[in-house]
Amino acid sequence: MTAPTQARRVLLAAPRGYCAGVDRAVIAVEKALEQYGAPVYVRHEIVHNKYVVQTLERKGAIFVEQTEEVPPGNIVMFSAHGVAPTVHEEAKAGRLATIDATCPLVTKVHKEAVRFAQEDYDILLIGHEGHEEVIGTSGEAPDHIQLVDGPKDVEKVEVRDPSKVVWLSQTTLSVDETMETVDALKTKFPGLISPPSDDICYATQNRQLAVKQMGAEADLVIVVGSRNSSNSKRLVEVALQAGAQASYLVDFASEIEEAWLDGVTTVGVTSGASVPEVLVDEVLEWLAQRGYEDVETVKAAEESITFSLPKELRRDLRAEAAEAVGETPEV
Repeated sequence: MTAPTQARRVLLAAPRGYCAGVDRAVIAVEKALEQYGAPVYVRHEIVHNKYVVQTLERKGAIFVEQTEEVPPGNIVMFSAHGVAPTVHEEAKAGRLATIDATCPLVTKVHKEAVRFAQEDYDILLIGHEGHEEVIGTSGEAPDHIQLVDGPKDVEKVEVRDPSKVVWLSQTTLSVDETMETVDALKTKFPGLISPPSDDICYATQNRQLAVKQMGAEADLVIVVGSRNSSNSKRLVEVALQAGAQASYLVDFASEIEEAWLDGVTTVGVTSGASVPEVLVDEVLEWLAQRGYEDVETVKAAEESITFSLPKELRRDLRAEAAEAVGETPEV
C-alpha cells in the first residue's frame, strides 16, 4: 500500500544542478552558435547530460568523438571535461579554429599535473578509467601519471621513489571514496604528498553534502542526471550510504516507476552538476500529481562562483578557420 497522503513530502536538495563550469560550457556553445552560426562542432558531449546535448544539437551543434571527424576550416569546441595536449595538436593539424570550454577547476588539475611532472614526481591520479576528464589529465604528463581507480587499485601501485609521490584526483568523485583511496595510498607510501588545494570541485562536494543531510530522512532519493555523468552516479551512492532505503538515477520524470513509491512517505530529490533545473521541476510536478506536494528545501551551502566565458569567443573564429585552409572569409 502507498503511504497515507497527509504524510507524503519531498526533501529538495540545495545546491543542486548546474555548477559554474557546466553553466560556462553550455553558454559557450550557445554563444558560439549565435556569433558564428551553425555548425559548431563539439568534441565529446559538452557536458554529460542527454537533455542538454539534444537541445544544443537542435540549435546546430554537432557532437563528434574524435577531432579528425571535423572538416578542415571549421570550429571545434573542447568539452568541460578537458582534453590532452595531443588533441590541441590534432586540431591544429586539422586546420581547425578551437574554443576551449574546459572547466577552470579541471584546468587547475592539469596545471598541477604538469608542474609535478616537471619536478619529476610520480603522480597517482585517483579517478575512473575511461572518463574523459581522466584521459585529458593523464595526457598532460603520460610518463609520470598512473591511474588509481579506487582503493582496490592501491595494492598494484608501484613508484620509482616513495619520497617523490603526489596524488591528484578527478574533480567529480565521491569525497568519501577518494579519501578512502588516499588513506590506503598513504599507508603504502607514508611520504605521499597531497595537492596544494582540493581537486574535487566545490559543486561536487556541496551536492554530496546536501544528499548526506537528507539521505537519513528520505525513504527514496531520486537523482536527476545521465548515466554517463560521474558526479550524478556518485550522488546515488552517497544517498544510499547516508541511509536512504533506495535511490535511482533518472534522466527524465517519465523514467520514474510508480512502484518506487510503495511505502514511501519522504522522497529526496537532487540533480547532478550538469542538469538544468527544468528537469528537476518536471520531477517535482510528477511527484506532486501523486500526492507529494509538500516540498522542504535541505540547504547545505551557498554558491556564488561564476567563470568568465572562453577568451576565444572574443575573436573572429570563422575568419581564422577559413584562413587556416587558405580560403577567403565571406564578408
